[in-house]
Amino acid sequence: MSKLTVDQRSIMSLFQDEKADFLIPDYQRPYAWTEKECQTLWDDVVLFSFPDNNSDNFKRSDEYFLGSIVTFNNENNQMEVIDGQQRLTTLMLVLRCFYDLFLEAQDANSKSTKENIAKCLWKTDEYGKLNETELKINSEVATDNDKDEFLNILKTGKVAEHSKSQYAENYMFFKKKIAEFQKIFPGYITLLPNRLLKNCILLPIEAESQDAALRIFSTLNDRGKPLSDADIFKAQFYKYFSNKGQKENFIKEWKQLEEKCEAIFEPTSGTSMDEIFTRYMYYERAKKGIKSSTTEALRKFYETDGYKLLKNDDTFTNLQLLADFWTDVVNQDTGRFSDRILRMLFVLNYAPNGMWTYFVSVYFMQNKDMDGKLDDDKFYTFLNKTIAFIWAYAITNPGVNALRTPIYAEMVNIVKDTEVRFDAFKFDLAQLRITMENFNFNNIRPITKSMLTWWAFHDINQKLLQMEMRFDIEHIFSRNRQEKENSLSDDKLLEVLGNKVLLEKKINIRASDYKFSDKKKYYSGFTSKSGSVKDGTKINELLELAKTNTDFIEADIKKRNNEILDAFMGYLKNNQLGV
Repeated sequence: MSKLTVDQRSIMSLFQDEKADFLIPDYQRPYAWTEKECQTLWDDVVLFSFPDNNSDNFKRSDEYFLGSIVTFNNENNQMEVIDGQQRLTTLMLVLRCFYDLFLEAQDANSKSTKENIAKCLWKTDEYGKLNETELKINSEVATDNDKDEFLNILKTGKVAEHSKSQYAENYMFFKKKIAEFQKIFPGYITLLPNRLLKNCILLPIEAESQDAALRIFSTLNDRGKPLSDADIFKAQFYKYFSNKGQKENFIKEWKQLEEKCEAIFEPTSGTSMDEIFTRYMYYERAKKGIKSSTTEALRKFYETDGYKLLKNDDTFTNLQLLADFWTDVVNQDTGRFSDRILRMLFVLNYAPNGMWTYFVSVYFMQNKDMDGKLDDDKFYTFLNKTIAFIWAYAITNPGVNALRTPIYAEMVNIVKDTEVRFDAFKFDLAQLRITMENFNFNNIRPITKSMLTWWAFHDINQKLLQMEMRFDIEHIFSRNRQEKENSLSDDKLLEVLGNKVLLEKKINIRASDYKFSDKKKYYSGFTSKSGSVKDGTKINELLELAKTNTDFIEADIKKRNNEILDAFMGYLKNNQLGV
């Protein structure tokens, strides 16, 4: 178990410590506190220091907790800040404002306060003498273009002309607040910084390693955004490209990559940037020939050999290409993909789990041409085989973990330019048919919507649907009707695929539990009595049913169910996945 050093300390005690050498590392996010957060901090400190605007109501034993600071001692013996960057930076700006206030002061209290603040801002030699060339804090944040201004403000107390940085704005905010306070309480101006220094408490938590510090941060931090794996990776790229003299270009392209990933990914865990690194990881993993179903943690994978993979131009270029590919998938780009490819990608978007995204990412990385394009025929064959296999496997071997074994093995085959075949995992079609006949396709199971989406696009007349459209599962013969009529011989028929279909959410709500004869108009679309036009469904099969059927009864459910199962068995056979 990792060792921790936890010690409640006043600002003065912590900042004046000879070991205090704070580093805001390159992987941290830029300083982001605005006037709102600064106002809250100021109000809290003033209210604590002067209860009810009365200095005498303050007790010297009182303490005000400002929060925790999580650090670890890095290889340069610096206190590398994992959590607390924002408040630490802001407190330094506040202290510099007070230092400036007492710069020319001659009275004993003001001089003493100035000296205490100075020892919080600057390092001292072994005799306790100030070294005003060395601050107690440094920032190396890769994507913060204003960090040098922060350090310059601390050193000089001056703000560059026309500066609009957050550091400058917050520094000037506190200058203004201190001036206002001094006007109201001119005889008590030294009390406020002294109470801030001696009675405002921080909880420094020092871990023995970066990993331990990050784990602590993730546990403690339930408000801000914890550092992601991608933040750590960014730092490695930043160092690499900076050494090549390409720092500015990297920062620009990293921000573009971030914006692109935020627009297209909605990961269930981690950040959108973590997601692109994850998808790319499977390609590199396959190149190493790794078939193990045990997947390494993302950061563990990339930190191998001192982050060797991130010290490479090709890796960053590949991440950009992969992000471009997925952007075009999400946006259904007709310049990159044919209509038949977009239809298959739409179906995959309703896959029973997300493993397909890694599989397709590996395929793209291995098979893209010089322009980042894929051969349409080969990609179409690959997508169909992927859908057929994942759908059937989800029924015979439910759970995403079970899918890892066959998918990881085929990833390795992809990078070897071997055809995806799933030879070791062929399906006994007769047995699978029986399994599907007895399978409970309830609406909670993801495979139910997966099958219905596949079936909708099995219809060659089904037009491409937009990714952002949201579909519910419609019971063509409604539960409510069965409760009233009891006309089905078995209630289980309500839940078979033959009685279910995709339907747009808003239409599903309108269609509700009506009889089929009443539902037809909602499927087809109609004009209300008030004259407003209500659009029908985009699902072609439902439109055809509404045209041709006057009712939908038990015989129709059974007939349609057999058609779906027969078609799926044929689909598996056509993709050489059945025996």
